[in-house]
Amino acid sequence: MSDSETVPSTAPQGPDALPGEAQKIASGYAFTGPALDLGALLWDGRCHADAPVRIPLPMLNRHGLVAGATGTGKTKTLQLIAEQLSAQGVPVFLADVKGDLSGIARPGRPDDRVRGRAAEVGQRWDPAGFPAEFYALGGLGHGIPVRATVTSFGPVLLSKVLGLNQTQEQSLGLIFHYADTKGLELIDLKDLRAVVAFLTSDEGKAELKNIGGLSGATAGVILRSLTAFETQGMADFFGEPEFDTADLLRTAGDGRGIVSVLELPAVQDRPLLFSTFLMWLLADLFHDLPEVGDADRPKLVFFFDEAHLLFDDASKAFLESITQTVRLIRSKGVGVFFVTQTPKDVPADVLGQLGNRVQHALRAFTPEDQKALQATVRTFPRSAYDLEELLTGLGTGEAVVTVLSENGAPTPVAATRLRAPRSLMGPVDAAELDRAVADSPLHGRYAQAVDRESAYERLSARPAERPARQEPAGRAPEGEPSLVEQVVGSGMFRSLARSVGTQLGREITRSLFGTARRRR
Repeated sequence: MSDSETVPSTAPQGPDALPGEAQKIASGYAFTGPALDLGALLWDGRCHADAPVRIPLPMLNRHGLVAGATGTGKTKTLQLIAEQLSAQGVPVFLADVKGDLSGIARPGRPDDRVRGRAAEVGQRWDPAGFPAEFYALGGLGHGIPVRATVTSFGPVLLSKVLGLNQTQEQSLGLIFHYADTKGLELIDLKDLRAVVAFLTSDEGKAELKNIGGLSGATAGVILRSLTAFETQGMADFFGEPEFDTADLLRTAGDGRGIVSVLELPAVQDRPLLFSTFLMWLLADLFHDLPEVGDADRPKLVFFFDEAHLLFDDASKAFLESITQTVRLIRSKGVGVFFVTQTPKDVPADVLGQLGNRVQHALRAFTPEDQKALQATVRTFPRSAYDLEELLTGLGTGEAVVTVLSENGAPTPVAATRLRAPRSLMGPVDAAELDRAVADSPLHGRYAQAVDRESAYERLSARPAERPARQEPAGRAPEGEPSLVEQVVGSGMFRSLARSVGTQLGREITRSLFGTARRRR
């Protein structure tokens, strides 16, 4: 029997078994089409196994939010939803920040807690693993390496990870525009450094005359930011072979959707980088996928963990691009679930587009916590519950739920005791993970980095680059060249200068976030 099936309850059956208000809530989840089972209704301190709380499968592309304080069960909720999507043939993407989602590939272990939860919610629990691929940014950690070219990543996302201000972001946009119109594909960070240096030289300034120009001071800031970024070990994330996001849309031979798990423990100390890379994956999908309208099931459901990191200190252009991506990607069959602590972590324009909500417990220990709790309550439809009291009293693995019904209307707010995942609730060991990665059919395609000829590599021999110096823009110790002068004087610069005026490839077009597709 599948996970979506329910054990016959020994409690009285049918609508008469529930109190009046609870009947109204339960009837809001009585869907006729395919749906995911979240759990059973909680009312007046009791769990009603005969009142399942569900999400219609076609509504998963209307996006969602999984929120709650640390330790309340958000990760297990992601696992529960991902398992059922996979079982229904829908591919899933999960960002595994803490490293505890790799167990989705292995059957779970029955114990008293699992059996007890299954009995409470009317779930016939049987262990099952699900088809999974494991990825790692730049190959750091246990997973198939995920890389992007600088051209594909684009100026808006790169400005975010470099910490550039609005003026610097606009200047970086001019640099990308120049490279795009010349067909110069920037494969890695050293290619970008070469272009920046050229455009601030006497020879190159004329190239930007018709598109706004670029100040030497701003270029110096960008160059130093790139150099510092590389010295922190970030260069590995950019290059080839570039990851093809179509690989996130695969199904296994038995028809189940493949769960793509991006393993992030090795880079969890670089939250700005990994959160921005997640946005690149999503923007890349948006760029490539055709319109499908309202399908009977999503093509992919994308879980965006630690979502607050994406929005912190984001520029106006960045936030506008996020909002537009979330609004439009639904019609391409992709559902996006943001995972964070409270709804206030998500901008209002984005939050308003998230039709499905699973809110775990919140804490109210401080005045700030209390304000966040009250703000969360205001984001829910009118409810028969005292939500402030309920949200602070929920146990682990319980949540307040409202989703979109089959006709697109919000369901009644339902306090829910959630089902137990069928796969392993915890990580698999590193050796097992490495074996799964090595056995993947994608390993040979992405494992080995390739540094093919580009602006930097055109030299048969180039002078050794001097170490970067942390000097103000355009300045250096007396008698020593500035960073701009170092790059301009290098062989790679002279090679690039010779190519000016030559169309090296097709002009590159850009989508939301300024992302672009390279040839693969």
